[in-house]
Amino acid sequence: MGVKKINGLQDFVNKFVRARGGDSTGLDAVSGIPVSPPVYTEATGGIISDYTDPGPGNVYRAHIFTSSGTFVVSQVGGGGVPSAVDYLVVAGGGGGGVDNAGGGGAGGLRSTVTTTGGGGSLESALPVSTSPGSYTVTIGGGGNGSTSTNARGADGANSVFGPITATGGGGAGSDNPTNTVRPGNPGGSGGGGCSKSGTNPGGTGTANQGYAGGIGNSSGYEAQRGGGGGGAGGAGYDGGPSSGAGTKGDGGAGVQVAIAGPAADTTGVGALNPGPGQYQWFAGGGAGGTQGPTGSDGGVGGGAFGGDSGQTAPANPNQSVTSTGGGGGGGGPSGGIGSRGSSGIVVVRYQIASLASTAKATGGAISYYGGKTVHTFTTSGTFATGPTWTSATVEYVVVGGGGGGGAMDSGGGGGAGQFITGTTPIGAHPVSTTVQIGAGGVGARHPSPQATNGGPSYFGTPITAGGGGAGGSGTTGYAGSPGSSGTGSGGGGAYYPTGNQSGGSGSTPGAYPGGNGNWAPGSVHIGGGGGGAGGAGTSGPSSSPSTGSPGGIGVQLPATFRDPASTVGAPGSSGAYWFAGGGGGANNGPSSGATNGWGGGGSSSSWAGGGTGQLKPGSPDVDGTSGTTNTGGGGGGSTYGGKYSSTRNEGGSGIVLVAYPT
Repeated sequence: MGVKKINGLQDFVNKFVRARGGDSTGLDAVSGIPVSPPVYTEATGGIISDYTDPGPGNVYRAHIFTSSGTFVVSQVGGGGVPSAVDYLVVAGGGGGGVDNAGGGGAGGLRSTVTTTGGGGSLESALPVSTSPGSYTVTIGGGGNGSTSTNARGADGANSVFGPITATGGGGAGSDNPTNTVRPGNPGGSGGGGCSKSGTNPGGTGTANQGYAGGIGNSSGYEAQRGGGGGGAGGAGYDGGPSSGAGTKGDGGAGVQVAIAGPAADTTGVGALNPGPGQYQWFAGGGAGGTQGPTGSDGGVGGGAFGGDSGQTAPANPNQSVTSTGGGGGGGGPSGGIGSRGSSGIVVVRYQIASLASTAKATGGAISYYGGKTVHTFTTSGTFATGPTWTSATVEYVVVGGGGGGGAMDSGGGGGAGQFITGTTPIGAHPVSTTVQIGAGGVGARHPSPQATNGGPSYFGTPITAGGGGAGGSGTTGYAGSPGSSGTGSGGGGAYYPTGNQSGGSGSTPGAYPGGNGNWAPGSVHIGGGGGGAGGAGTSGPSSSPSTGSPGGIGVQLPATFRDPASTVGAPGSSGAYWFAGGGGGANNGPSSGATNGWGGGGSSSSWAGGGTGQLKPGSPDVDGTSGTTNTGGGGGGSTYGGKYSSTRNEGGSGIVLVAYPT
């Protein structure tokens, strides 16, 4: 990526703005009007990406938020430099429906850089100030895919940047004998309709944010096709009734918004368009489920752009790309379940004066700190050397995805993804290294009582961090699972029905075992905390039935990666930049009105990225919270089935960071 120092504005200042004491050759000398020197906006928050726009050559800093946080302004632009900031705000995508069902609608998309979703006009940049100076950023989670014919896919949650709100995507319609849940829900983009018993409409989109979902149809080609979820760039396609193009219930188009870096060069942000090979695509609709032999596609015909592919099989393993706001795919025949929608994203961008250096490689969000160039990958991509690269040793951090939390009476917390760091040589150009970001494991939720492990992350296959183990579930007597490949932290065990269930194993470095489930007086069942990257999960207490079990402590980034302008990772009791805390275990006993137990990281706040385990406040049952996105934190344990909630206690996805001398 060619990053160069901005010349136009600086040359103007050098040639025409002088102190009046002796060199007044500029506008002030001609007109007597003083010209203010440029002042550039300064702020903190999110993951930093500095780059040069390949068109006008302006140099920008983007703050990328894949989890909730705060954008803090310390200085506002002036002297001819814009005082407003550009933004992209994408809400969480809707979940897919059950049984030849509709695809979830994409999260609403609002932008000042590219035409907004739903055919809206370009929005105006947002003026910022140092009073108050802090702007809340909320990242909307994706809606759960439906597991029951009596429920639509859940709606995605709203994303917020200060006064700007994007609306969550609509959940998709599901097969239902009474026809009450077959149409798709409205949302940022609408969910697709189910294909059973005639035709069922998709939900409407929100003006200037997204399009409507497609119609589900059961009377035509291959009998049954759910409607595609609407996308930010186009409506979801109808399912059938013929076999021609655009009749498979494909998801609606996403939108490319090149705000986090030059689109062709930036990897690890947004979804990849496999045609031109460019990233930064967002808010594609989920594909409708189909009875036919050929599944439909998410987004614009390729399963990319955020939305995922509808399946013909009962299980639907394909998930929408994280942090894009894509809709979840609809389930196939014979009770195929829907996929979860993707979480949203917020990116804030403003002009900066210059960059000190040129990046020697591409891939991920690129920033400069402490004499090092840092590449941060939040989704999978490629670290590729450039022409100026010579053989060098790079420092890396690789964190696997966290395990999902358990449920069913006294769920154990999910284990954290393994945290590994070290150095490795990268030879002379050209060298391309594949980067994979492990997904967080799925939390247990009725009727599927067993959670799943997190996925491994790697920086080149020899450098692999295992995913965290799943938390155990009660009732069915699941113990906590060991981390994937035996290297991630173990999930916490459950109690019930056969006694204490043990926590899963974890192997150091960077992974520890989960705690055991336990029984306390009064028939209180307590799940163990998931293991963290810095310590083991705690076993359920036998004498304090009003608390859950803390997850194991996480690990703080090496100093190389602790840029004060960035808030990558989770906050902790001793500063920021924490990763891979275990999820807290649940407690099915009375709690004096409390609604949550202990969080990952060994304290009552989930300061190392792990999800919070839940106490049972009464009825309905309560789900644990998910691990923080891109921290590898384990999901919190749920009470009983957690089956009444639309949320899911997933593990946090992993992350990869790479640094080398600038």
